[in-house]
Amino acid sequence: MTQQSQFALLGTKRFLPFFLTQLLGAFNDNIFKQSLILAILFKLTVDADRDLLVNLCALLFILPFFLFSALGGQFGEKFDKDWLIRKIKFAEIIIMLAGAAGVLLGNLPLMLLVLFAMGTQSALFGPVKYSILPQHLRERELIGGNALVEMGTFLAILAGTIGAGVIMASSSYASIVAGAVVSVAVLGYLCSCKIPSGPAALPELKMDWNIFRQSWATMKIGLGQTPAVSRSLLGNSWFWFLGAVYLTQIPAYAKDWLYGDESVVTLILTVFSLGIGLGSMLCEKMSGEKVEIGLVPFGSIGLTLFGILLWWVSGDFPQAAQPHDWLGVLSHVQAWAIMASIMGIGLFGGFYIVPLYALIQSRSVESERARVIAANNILNALFMVVSAIVSIAFLTLAKLSIPQLFLVISLMNIAVNSYIFKIVPEFSMRFMIWLLSHSMYRVEHKNLQAIPDEGAALLVCNHVSFVDALLIGGAIRRPVRFVMYYKIYNLPVLNFIFRTAGTVPIAGRNEDLLIYDAAFKQIAQYLRDGELVCIFPEGKLTGDGEIDEFKGGVERILEQTPVPVIPMALQGLWGSFFSRDPNKGFLRRLWSRICLVAGSPIAAQQASRANLQEQVAGLRGDIR
Repeated sequence: MTQQSQFALLGTKRFLPFFLTQLLGAFNDNIFKQSLILAILFKLTVDADRDLLVNLCALLFILPFFLFSALGGQFGEKFDKDWLIRKIKFAEIIIMLAGAAGVLLGNLPLMLLVLFAMGTQSALFGPVKYSILPQHLRERELIGGNALVEMGTFLAILAGTIGAGVIMASSSYASIVAGAVVSVAVLGYLCSCKIPSGPAALPELKMDWNIFRQSWATMKIGLGQTPAVSRSLLGNSWFWFLGAVYLTQIPAYAKDWLYGDESVVTLILTVFSLGIGLGSMLCEKMSGEKVEIGLVPFGSIGLTLFGILLWWVSGDFPQAAQPHDWLGVLSHVQAWAIMASIMGIGLFGGFYIVPLYALIQSRSVESERARVIAANNILNALFMVVSAIVSIAFLTLAKLSIPQLFLVISLMNIAVNSYIFKIVPEFSMRFMIWLLSHSMYRVEHKNLQAIPDEGAALLVCNHVSFVDALLIGGAIRRPVRFVMYYKIYNLPVLNFIFRTAGTVPIAGRNEDLLIYDAAFKQIAQYLRDGELVCIFPEGKLTGDGEIDEFKGGVERILEQTPVPVIPMALQGLWGSFFSRDPNKGFLRRLWSRICLVAGSPIAAQQASRANLQEQVAGLRGDIR
């Protein structure tokens, strides 16, 4: 199957207008918000405490996510999503016209009101933004689409933050800000007019305008999803907790620990945002264009390690008579270690967050998807507020330094994600499969599109090594239920993976009749439920690299539940560490190239064991 880069989506009408719409929205939010903060700090004459006003800005932007995300979730279910996006983007023009008037008049109350309205608009846009993606993208495109959205969002935030700083340095900042926010809002609306149709998922939904009651109901819908989805909401919000801590502390960290000026703050924000963008972009390649939740533990490990490293390399930075600019900071070797740590946090943050968004979209109930996203937004806002409280507690009450705070949240990351992975062991299972297929082997796939995207099918494959099931399971987009010799099923460590994946242990009829009969009953049930079942008809690992005679179990399965059969073959595994080759070695053929080949489906009536053995042998060819 030919794989296209995720950037190919930017050339499609079903994605590009939406991508530009959300990117321009994020850019505009940050141009206005950062300009307002800088105006309060440096431009406006105010009687109130400036630090209090800056914190009020943050509160006014986050508060609507508590109040109106549930309403946005209802809108996203009841109305056509493309129509709703256009209405929300048109409202942005009205809001920004009021914002422009506030900036030109220097009217702080009006600008604060506009900031609250911007937060409201973003809270309404969030649920429809993420719930429309599965309607316009194929499942294999969800990772790439989410990666582009995350990259675009963070780069837009960065561009808006830096752009506001550049604009506010001008003496005519008011007219520039006013013109910019209105122009970007109009451009965003024009882009939204090109978004393809996104039909309502639940047009008969009865609106509940009680925002508090509906917020509670929305949270119950989100947390009432399957454990994989509900804990993904928790993991997603935890990411925003971490991000809020880092982003909030960056200005003080740059000033007090790197002895830098404003340009150093911009440098750190740039490195952090580029890291997230790069991590998001790499997700598609590393996941093989499928929703690979095995990347989530990988991202979590990186977040902890680089957070600890940032604490480790901070401290004793050289001072100067004047604050360092960004070039002055980079002239010190220590700064490169610090920037590498910040880049690593962003990079692994991308690995962590993109698969979680894709999982939430792909596994939530379609008629509840927008409200699940709304619940996610409410949780995100809650966790961001909690992050501020936690930071104050550690920095003020516990008297920790900023690097020590980074250390504490890195250790907290271990605890939070250990809980998530314990409740949903599928994360850990997929990580181990992903790690195997990206460390010891280079796995190539051929004709896997022959495996149906839905409905029951029986996969048959030659049996070469102890990790055949892991390699096959890591290559196929759908969950696969493997039938496996019970002694392999009970192997330490691997048993955790097999149990989590719903593997069926089987024994020979004369070896253990109870296990034998129970296995065929479970196989039949899986196939009746429309699942994929994979068996190794040889009944044992090959001892010489050749394909052994297929046993009659495959025919018994098809007699009970006639389903299409997909013959498959593994090439290149003989001689690897996990095979029974007597001449194998751990380093022999490490990082070896192997291939999984699928053949055309065969009707159950033609799938005799002799025919299947011939098909599998033909697919394998001479490559053992």
